[in-house]
Amino acid sequence: MRPGSEDKLSTARTTPLVTRPWTSSKNGWAPVRLNRSIDGHPLTIQGTSYIEGLGAHAFSEITYHLGGVCSALSVDVGIDDEVGANGSVVFQVYRDGTKVADSGLMTVGQPANHLTADLTGGSEMRPVVTDEGNGNNSDHADWAGPLIICR
Repeated sequence: MRPGSEDKLSTARTTPLVTRPWTSSKNGWAPVRLNRSIDGHPLTIQGTSYIEGLGAHAFSEITYHLGGVCSALSVDVGIDDEVGANGSVVFQVYRDGTKVADSGLMTVGQPANHLTADLTGGSEMRPVVTDEGNGNNSDHADWAGPLIICR
């Protein structure tokens, strides 16, 4: 370790992403919801409820300013249980235009997929949900229990 690097490591802390304001958001239907699904219900993926997170709808994009002081995002992603038989999305996380996490195709009835994104040195982070090219019907996407590590 370099002299003085211990101080930088010790000041890093993990906090819920929902405590940080986003700088902009786009959403395929209705506004992005804080700690609720897109329909206003508790966030629930395959029977597991989450107190904190973001409810979105494909296509969505949420932008956060990082200022180069964050190192990682950890989050469970999936389609909310409020959806019936439809819905297919892909969750992606971008750091300054570079994709740093991708869930692959997620459909109704799948358990949450845990994503970890490297944000080291990034000025901006964008969690994105795509509709996988088949339209956005029932694409209720949950970013559940998101935690961010920053100094």
